[in-house]
Amino acid sequence: MHTCVKSLFENLWQNYLTVTPSARQVHQLLGSSQKDDVINDHIALRTFNLPKVNLDKLAAHFLALGYTECGEYHFEAKKLYAKHFEHADTSLPKVFISELLLDKCSASLRETITALVAQIPDDAVTADNFLYSGTHWQIDGATYAALLAESEYAAWTAAWGYRANHFTVNVNDLQKFDSLEQVNEALKSAGFLLNTSGGEIKGTPEVYLEQSSTLADIVPVQFSDGEAQIPSCFYEFARRYTLPNGKLYTGFVAASADKIFESTNAR
Repeated sequence: MHTCVKSLFENLWQNYLTVTPSARQVHQLLGSSQKDDVINDHIALRTFNLPKVNLDKLAAHFLALGYTECGEYHFEAKKLYAKHFEHADTSLPKVFISELLLDKCSASLRETITALVAQIPDDAVTADNFLYSGTHWQIDGATYAALLAESEYAAWTAAWGYRANHFTVNVNDLQKFDSLEQVNEALKSAGFLLNTSGGEIKGTPEVYLEQSSTLADIVPVQFSDGEAQIPSCFYEFARRYTLPNGKLYTGFVAASADKIFESTNAR
């Protein structure tokens, strides 16, 4: 079982590195030379609430590997719904899956996304590699721009398809840093740009979770009518705090996650 889980995350990681070149540099910057202490707190995946590829279809891959559903989140302004999943083995990463609620979007966006998803073979969604399979369609630059004008989330998912939107460093386990502030300063000193939406640090010890993130790398993507430079994926950093019952908080804070989504906004 654990071999399968670890293999899935390794494949997701390798796929993520192909479009997020900064991730390897961040890993090297934050890690200790004594031990591998850059531990992945969670990954995030994006999809649409169409029957073929909805949140539950993505979650099925993790439920089959022993994960259980642990929380749900609503993002009214972004028209998103999300759940997070955890494994009984707490050393394994948490998983955050969101879906765009197409019934709350314009008819044109709904039609565009429905046409893209229709191109995915039914058996592809249940295949072991679906979560890092990328796009199963081609779009042109104008379609991307039209989606972006209404929903950054829709445009990103149309351009990049199925892959980890971000990995997350577990700041609690870092040897060289005692706080998220120290991590952020090291990142900025090394030239990384941070997401400042809602402040560099989203959340507080009072809500038991602090988060920050880099801005997504700008990399080339191949549209059907040519190449363009657009935001790909980013790296997040999470510091968790102990609950009154003595256990470490393992959930997510919707108000903070709302701002983390903006790490892939165009700049």
